[in-house]
Amino acid sequence: MVLWGQVLGVLLVILVGYLCLPGLLRRRKPQEPPLDKGSVPWLGHAIAFRKNMFEFLKGMRAKHGDVFTVQLGGQYFTFVMDPLSFGPIIKDTQRTLDFVQYAQELVRKVFGYQPTEGDHQMIHSASSKHLMGDSLEDLNKVMLNSLSLIMLGPKGWSLDASFWHEDGLFQFCYNTLFKAGYLSLFGYTKNVAQDLLQAEELFMKFRRFDLLFPRFVYSLLSPREWLEVGQLQRLFHKTLSVEHNLEKDGVSGWLCYMLQFLREQGVAPAMQDKFNFMMLWASQGNTGPTSFWALLFLLKHPEAMQAVRKEATEVLGEARLEATQFFTFKLSALQHTPVLNSVMEETLRLAASPTLLRAIQKDYILKMANGQEYLLRHGDKVALFPYLSVHMDPDIHPKPTTFKYDRFLNPDGSRKMHFYKEGKKIHHYNMPWGSGVSICPGRFFALSEIKLFILIMVTYFDLELMDPDTPVPSMDPQRWGFGTLQPRHDVRFRYRLKCME
Repeated sequence: MVLWGQVLGVLLVILVGYLCLPGLLRRRKPQEPPLDKGSVPWLGHAIAFRKNMFEFLKGMRAKHGDVFTVQLGGQYFTFVMDPLSFGPIIKDTQRTLDFVQYAQELVRKVFGYQPTEGDHQMIHSASSKHLMGDSLEDLNKVMLNSLSLIMLGPKGWSLDASFWHEDGLFQFCYNTLFKAGYLSLFGYTKNVAQDLLQAEELFMKFRRFDLLFPRFVYSLLSPREWLEVGQLQRLFHKTLSVEHNLEKDGVSGWLCYMLQFLREQGVAPAMQDKFNFMMLWASQGNTGPTSFWALLFLLKHPEAMQAVRKEATEVLGEARLEATQFFTFKLSALQHTPVLNSVMEETLRLAASPTLLRAIQKDYILKMANGQEYLLRHGDKVALFPYLSVHMDPDIHPKPTTFKYDRFLNPDGSRKMHFYKEGKKIHHYNMPWGSGVSICPGRFFALSEIKLFILIMVTYFDLELMDPDTPVPSMDPQRWGFGTLQPRHDVRFRYRLKCME
């Protein structure tokens, strides 16, 4: 036993040395960005980064400037904080910076899905074909019917709907959008009432997975939580299985297109089940939280709510809802809502915090807008965090922490697209969807979902905060870098269906 203990001790020392030695030996080379390895071997700054990414990067920028390399859990990330210099990274004309490699590593870990060659292009092709243009309009019709089923019930509105109902705004938005999006994309059985119950149960499981998600990505779960994540993954794989898809009608063309590609590639049904879970997450993980922030900002800013409601009346007319009817309005109105569009852009500026990552395939010279050049090392990753470097830049967006519903409107009511930094026009002035090869392929459908929901809420419902003076909750720091931020706590509100004739 003593001998085995000595052997294990030696192996542990070797393992620790293997992990830590590259970090201990690494030195900044000529022309490379400032290097900050942190005080803890191998971990580097990982703990501070995971605790609050926003505050950590703000501190690093103050210390090192617009370009710096940090060690995070044995890997080196170069953050570029000058948005005037984003272009070469996003365009990557040298084909040196790879997004697909990082994305594949993430989906293997989180969803258990083993990507096939061509997956990335296939998803973008499916989204271009089925989540844009006429196909998007058809999907919007399905989404409107799904929202009606969930918000009014299978038999249409009843007298009970005209009474005040109290709920948490975040819970209400996330629950409603998740169920409507899930049913619109994954289809219905012949038992609609049962579908609604199953969607409710699925949301509760999805929400639990969502709460564990940030720490799951960073491998910070407790043993019990690891077991729970495994159970949740298996539940989603079973519920979303391709076998169950055969029992449903109205499965979206978007999903069918992608599954057909996987079948043609010889992907096993069990792996297709995991793909379905990945697509559920991708399509529904951010729409509910984004809707929460949009409605909360409208409720906290009466002038914004008034402007959106005025526009809704102009494009939709006065709301009318007869007995047993669902919500009905011209879906073409979604193309004529510049005020709501500005509200959405401003909401996403304040609430969306994606991280754009690229793996450096070979040594790469980054040319900054000011003419300075940096050598980025092969094997490292280069990262952009637009929330700090763009969305919160007071030069680009004056009073950046303030919600300004018309920030993205010109005086004539058209969309404002000209923003400046240091007197220079900036192309990337708002980046909630990412950019370049990593831009969200489903962004048009996601935005349509949210706009439909907001228009329904402001047109057909009276709604108000239980406490009008309640402050806007702070952001949960665990969510930095993971799409739309979530609040530290919910906000109570009440709603009722307007009196309809």
